[in-house]
Amino acid sequence: MSLIVMKFGGSSVGSPERMQRVASRIIERQQEGNKIVVVVSAMGDTTDDLIDQSKLLNPNPPAREMDMLLTTGEQISMALLSMTIQAQGGKAVSLTGWQAGIRTESVHAKAKITDIRPERILGELELGQVVIVAGFQGMSEEGDITTLGRGGSDTTAVALAAAIKADVCEIYTDVDGVYSTDPRVVKNARKLDEISYDEMLELAHLGAAVLHPRAVEYAKHYNVCLVVRSSFTKNEGTYVKEEAVMEQGIAVRGIAFDKNVARITILGVEDEPGVLAHVFGALAEVGIDVDIIVQSGVLDGKADFSFTVSGEDKAKAIEVIETIRTRVPYRETSSEDGLVKVSIVGAGMVSNPGVAATMFEAISSLGVSIKMVSTSEIKCSCVISGEQLNEVVRSLHTAFGLDTAEHAFVGGPQERR
Repeated sequence: MSLIVMKFGGSSVGSPERMQRVASRIIERQQEGNKIVVVVSAMGDTTDDLIDQSKLLNPNPPAREMDMLLTTGEQISMALLSMTIQAQGGKAVSLTGWQAGIRTESVHAKAKITDIRPERILGELELGQVVIVAGFQGMSEEGDITTLGRGGSDTTAVALAAAIKADVCEIYTDVDGVYSTDPRVVKNARKLDEISYDEMLELAHLGAAVLHPRAVEYAKHYNVCLVVRSSFTKNEGTYVKEEAVMEQGIAVRGIAFDKNVARITILGVEDEPGVLAHVFGALAEVGIDVDIIVQSGVLDGKADFSFTVSGEDKAKAIEVIETIRTRVPYRETSSEDGLVKVSIVGAGMVSNPGVAATMFEAISSLGVSIKMVSTSEIKCSCVISGEQLNEVVRSLHTAFGLDTAEHAFVGGPQERR
């Protein structure tokens, strides 16, 4: 007997027919002798619809009330799935995040889990129930409902798996595993049998949407056995684990890209200690994540530097920089939209010289200029204009020997949370 956490995303439960298929799959796993905990996201476009409705009534809705509103999407999914399992002859009980014992920070819209008290879950399992938990949500110590932000249902599933010491956490999505890149861009992308936590974490941070970075961080920290599988087929998925077998001659395991990048440049800053700390400290205070940072040479005691942020944070970042001009004098600022970041990832890169050169050559062969570069032991990222992104990804995929003769991608619409 195994203890299994199964997480199903929005498209997996996006219609009554899909809900019935998911219920049948869950009952089948339980009848094999397993104890099952299920985590669900909101159905289809439910979350987007709720956000749109809120903004019709209040263009700037309070974060607390948004959390109260958005958590209803997952509650609808959990109740309907429980009903469906019972209609098919199974035993199931649905629990909200707070009923499941998930405690979080007192932060709305992007709270982090601080503790899980799984006694209710474990008790229901002993009664033979399939326990269905609403993803993406928890409760603060003050008793307020909170949401976990983007990727919150993945995080819920992995955190629950760690708390109840599950044998495996299965993430069911609209692709049948982790691919070398997005199969919608590269038709002959290869599905990976396994990938290391570190490689998956880099790919997730760099734009691969199949898993959220926070979920991978939890899995790595608590050594949770994580599997990405398709909710539409019964194909073997991809195992995310501490160490993954590296293929002979394959230094790069995957290619990720982020289409939502803006570059901000600050010109004529005094070259003195503490300047960068002032700038990036001010950005951090308002929750703006900064990615790549590049400083140019110093001329007449003045320096220029550029950094990237997400596209939606650009305007706010520029406002922050303007507010600190008295503390950090500068000549002017400039910004650029329509950029993308394309990245290669692989644990084998550290022992294979020339990987970056191959990447630069593949990009430049298409006449694309590289604006910024960032590297680590297992990744290399380039910021480029977005017009030729697909061609760049395909060129890199071929250059690093990732193409396959057959394309086995099977999937449906884009997953949500």
